[in-house]
Amino acid sequence: MAPKTLSSFLSPFTLPYHLTIPNTKLLNLHSKSTLILCRFSQPQKTHQKATVSETQSLDPPPEPDGIGAAAPTPGDRFLERHRSFEAAKVLLKEKKKKKKEKPVKVSTNVACCYGCGAPLQTSEPDAPGYSDPETYALKKKHHQLKTVICGRCKLLSHGHMITAVGGNGGYSGGKQFIMAEQLREKLAHLRHERALIVKLVDIVDFNGSFLARVRDLAGANPIILVITKVDLLPKGTDFNCIGDWVVEATAKKKLNVISVHLTSSKSLVGVTGVASEIQKEKKGRDVYVLGSANVGKSAFISALLKMMAENDPVAASAQKYKPIQSAVPGTTLGPIQINAFLGGGKLYDTPGVHLHHRQAAVVHSEDLPALAPQSRLRGQSFPNSQVSSGNGTAGNDNSNGLNGYSIFWGGLVRVDVLKVLPETRLTFYGPKSLQIHMVPSDKADEFYQKELGFLLTPPTGKQRADEWRGLETERQLQIKIEDVERPACDVAISGLGWITVERLCKSSTSSNSRTEATAGELHLAVHVPKPVEIFVRPPLPVGKYGAEWYQYRELTEKEEEVRPKWHF
Repeated sequence: MAPKTLSSFLSPFTLPYHLTIPNTKLLNLHSKSTLILCRFSQPQKTHQKATVSETQSLDPPPEPDGIGAAAPTPGDRFLERHRSFEAAKVLLKEKKKKKKEKPVKVSTNVACCYGCGAPLQTSEPDAPGYSDPETYALKKKHHQLKTVICGRCKLLSHGHMITAVGGNGGYSGGKQFIMAEQLREKLAHLRHERALIVKLVDIVDFNGSFLARVRDLAGANPIILVITKVDLLPKGTDFNCIGDWVVEATAKKKLNVISVHLTSSKSLVGVTGVASEIQKEKKGRDVYVLGSANVGKSAFISALLKMMAENDPVAASAQKYKPIQSAVPGTTLGPIQINAFLGGGKLYDTPGVHLHHRQAAVVHSEDLPALAPQSRLRGQSFPNSQVSSGNGTAGNDNSNGLNGYSIFWGGLVRVDVLKVLPETRLTFYGPKSLQIHMVPSDKADEFYQKELGFLLTPPTGKQRADEWRGLETERQLQIKIEDVERPACDVAISGLGWITVERLCKSSTSSNSRTEATAGELHLAVHVPKPVEIFVRPPLPVGKYGAEWYQYRELTEKEEEVRPKWHF
């Protein structure tokens, strides 16, 4: 068999990139017969393998098949590199998609109404965020969409009561409504952000507006707790007692509260302390004002900007386009970004978290102003011979006291006195617009059916009274009197106010009867609309007598260190 030279083994199909040999003299130097082992690759199989690998570009590249003469050719390495680059591109695209799916703080691409935070639109006049097409086009042309306020906010600023949240204000929802769950989803990113939370709580509705699941929204972020509307508390209230009471109630929640502030957005009391605390704890983070619906977030932000504007020109310029204020729960429909800090970081007004257990979730939108106290609270006590309801039912001189009577708080609450001590007194703290009527319990059902919508409001009017589902929830309360020198408890109605249960201590009362009173129990039946909740809590020390009976708890050194400080 004749020996073969090297040139007979060379082929443009087996050598990568069609290798050519420019100098043929090199072949003459190795003309001696030599056995050379080469690994031949079949073009059809290689092409088929590459096609399969391209369709499965997410799989990792194959391992080298050998070393030395069995190592992959440069062409195989080129294909492997090409496949790895394509796979990297696919993974990079998927990674970008995942980043886009994460909740963002505020969309900077979509222009929103500066009054409520709803995205601006020109197609549905009845929906939130609607703007006149001509106005929208003109503002867009001049890059002034941040100065546009929607038609709903204009109506709200003129006193119209327009709800936009389904399931609240007596509406079940519709095309133009935003569901409460959607508003909560807009706040879901907060627990993953590095932020400072300013949480607002209404002192008149402390339990109903506290947000039991606030940790699901705030995460581990530090919280500045702001108590609003303290100017509505009865005259003579000692705020040292109120501050201690609030801190005691907050400590049981086990939240990351760093300070507590008693404030009033109307009189600006305590707002300066909140501004100083924010500047101290902000540390480059964004600040989010969080709270339940209609707790006063927008009013608080307006007061905060007013106080900060004295020393911060950025906050002064932000006052021109501040969030709208209204008595309608759900006025704010989206996060509103406010440039309020000179040293960086943003201030955000967030949508109110809607709680279905509050009275605002069941009454008609036109009746919502009746639930908001407009002036300082004055307790209405029963029995009280000086009070008359106009029908001769108030003013109880019976020796049994309140036993056998029912007390209506507007059309929203009914309290049946089943068994109490003769000198038991119930004091109602809430909006003055809700009248209180006391009737014998055996005539209570007839009285409610007859006067609902007229004497007992809300609901207001015959039509709304016919649509009213009534007081479907009844809760039996058994209250023990442990100390006759202080009230037994408060019965708080979510979204309305509270009822203080106490025993009048007269000077003529003997020591034996005082002992029996201490060991006695009170039996009440409280009726409210179905979703509304009833809370039994320690009594809030209001009025000039609150400081006399309130008792400060002795704290250990560890409790003193961990316990948040309150400011006023």
